[in-house]
Amino acid sequence: MQREMVIKGLMVDPVTNMPIVILRDKDGDRVLPIWVGIFEANAIALQIENIATPRPMTHDLLRNVIRDLDGTVEKVVVSDLKDTTFYAVIHLLVAGRAVAVDARPSDAIALALRTQAPILAEDHVIDGAKTVDLAPDAGQPERLQRWLESLDPEELGKYKM
Repeated sequence: MQREMVIKGLMVDPVTNMPIVILRDKDGDRVLPIWVGIFEANAIALQIENIATPRPMTHDLLRNVIRDLDGTVEKVVVSDLKDTTFYAVIHLLVAGRAVAVDARPSDAIALALRTQAPILAEDHVIDGAKTVDLAPDAGQPERLQRWLESLDPEELGKYKM
């Protein structure tokens, strides 16, 4: 089953110093942290903060190409988690034809923000993210897990980078 998610935060993991996108389901019951690269986090943060760039960023370019080809982004889905790697699919409608495109979740989320498309996650991905050591090199997965579980909803509303 797929759950619609919203971005509740973009912050830096205190253990690995890597950016994390925090997705939370619309009911507020389930949280999905996704570690992303600094450049991907920047693309997401720019859109969250509505900061215009003088020239199109890659995700703006992709949005423009899709639009100019008479397409729309129907939704993006965080579709799988294998080992410690998340996978996503961008669902497009182009000239009346459904197209599914493999993507990194960070790129899919950045595009969804630019097109106002819904962000969804498969239940098995949310469940799997809770049991997998997503920061294997950190050496302190228990500390990170405790930190994620203790996040206050008020803290999740802040976008920190």
